[in-house]
Amino acid sequence: MKKKLSYREKLIELAYIYDVKEIKEYVKSRKNLTSGQLELILKKNKITIPKDYKSNFFKDNFVKPVLKAKSNLIEFKENQIKAKNRLFRKAENLKHDTKRNINRSLLSAWTGLGKVGLNFLNIIPQLGKVVYAFFGDLFTNIFNAIYNQQIDPKKARNVIIGFFVIVFATSITISAFNYFGDGESIKKVEVKKPEVKKPEVKKEVKKPEVKKEVKKPELKVKRKDVNEVVLPNLNLKTETVLNLFKDVDYTLSNVRVEKLVKPIYFTQFPRDLESIQSTKLKKETFIQIVLPLVVAENERILEDREKLKLLTNKKFTTDLEKQWLRQKLLEYKVKKGDLKELMTRMDIIPTSIALAQAAKESGWGTSRFALEGNAIYGQWTWSGQGIAPLERDSNKNHKILKFPILRASVKAYKNNLNTHKSYKAFRDKRLQLREKNKKIKGLELTETLKNYAQTGSEYTKILNQIITQNRLSDFEPVKLVGSVKQIELSS
Repeated sequence: MKKKLSYREKLIELAYIYDVKEIKEYVKSRKNLTSGQLELILKKNKITIPKDYKSNFFKDNFVKPVLKAKSNLIEFKENQIKAKNRLFRKAENLKHDTKRNINRSLLSAWTGLGKVGLNFLNIIPQLGKVVYAFFGDLFTNIFNAIYNQQIDPKKARNVIIGFFVIVFATSITISAFNYFGDGESIKKVEVKKPEVKKPEVKKEVKKPEVKKEVKKPELKVKRKDVNEVVLPNLNLKTETVLNLFKDVDYTLSNVRVEKLVKPIYFTQFPRDLESIQSTKLKKETFIQIVLPLVVAENERILEDREKLKLLTNKKFTTDLEKQWLRQKLLEYKVKKGDLKELMTRMDIIPTSIALAQAAKESGWGTSRFALEGNAIYGQWTWSGQGIAPLERDSNKNHKILKFPILRASVKAYKNNLNTHKSYKAFRDKRLQLREKNKKIKGLELTETLKNYAQTGSEYTKILNQIITQNRLSDFEPVKLVGSVKQIELSS
């Protein structure tokens, strides 16, 4: 086997081939010349060094290791891709197997129900025959007995007299029962009156305001089949609220599936809401209280928006329609009768944003402002009735605006976002979504609410976190459910 020569040895061999005496003498004298020196002597003797002498050394020491490392890397990458594909195939197979097993189970259950139904249908004719035969024999025996029996005149007379006596006594009993029953119902109504007046003694100023706020949405809702459950200021406890939700089958899981919420309007939060040990239950109870109020206000705004679209397309408007337009221009603070600007401002606030801000500003319904002043969104005031913050700076005189009922707070909050100059970016982004025929979603608009709190962008991050963690986006398409009966709750 031929020994593999080094580059230096190849240069020496080349010198022997071309009989370079200088290199031979150096080799005989056992002087070690370097590769560079050998190259200079060969070039001086006009001997061309073959290219493969250098290329082999470079390939052996640099190119081949790099290529080998590269091939190893490619092989490793391919193995990873293969492993990844095998994992995907296993997951896909598991998915199909699970789906196939579920379908097979549903099919077998459906087949079993069909067999049970067929067996039941097969039993019905036999059961009918048995019932028909029984009653046929029964009536035949009765009529035969009547026909064969001899009637005694005295006994017949006594039976007839007894029958009329029973009818007379029954009539008197029913009349007396109806008479005294009406009297008792009157007494019950009279007893309920002082119970309703009890909260008026405690909050004489708030009672008429509550009635006004409750009547407003009832007048504006045009659907006759809507069932509004209005909870008065009765200082309800959380246990009572939870029992009410249970009685009317009001759960957030049902709302997420059906996209419908019952119109139950609370006028205030339960004062012992903070006593709930479970954080999840406390948050769900808060959402159940606030959600119908937010949805109701959004539907009111959408009704006004549809009416505004109709009026803008009409050539002539009546006096009542003009009066309605003037009222809305004042409500949304639009100057110079600009109907285009009114259409921009008259729009909904995404339910997820309304719920998230309510939770953040009210401490999930447990803050002092929420309990004492129904202030869900922490709006400031310098002239209206309000509650002074405990940690307010001495050089400031603002207060937290208080409301007679919770729904008034929700309405004022939506009017604030739709009119204040600080939230113009919010309204412009919402208008862009409308023009692109996209859905108005909360997570796409939270970044425009930096001016709502002094913390700015940090505040919007908290809103996004609340929306995401509590799945508030599920409530975006929720609407009010309609029902027939009207429920009234007393203390």
